[in-house]
Amino acid sequence: MYDSKLNPVIVGQVVAEFRKKKGISQEVLSGFADIGRTHLSAIERGERKPTLETLYRISKALDVKMSDIITEIEKQIEKQKNSC
Repeated sequence: MYDSKLNPVIVGQVVAEFRKKKGISQEVLSGFADIGRTHLSAIERGERKPTLETLYRISKALDVKMSDIITEIEKQIEKQKNSC
């Protein structure tokens, strides 16, 4: 079944995973990305979806390509879809 909405929880989990792999706190990442820490926290909890601009800032702050984050989000979506 085709789901036309992006699951914000998956997006948040992937962002948090990349952040933790880099070994930095939400406070540090939000500062480097020039976004609020509460905003980043809400993204990681799946309460808010990042805009492309915000995702770009996060990727730059993490020193990874935005496409790498997107690819991992897509992998997690497929994994979730296949487990249902």
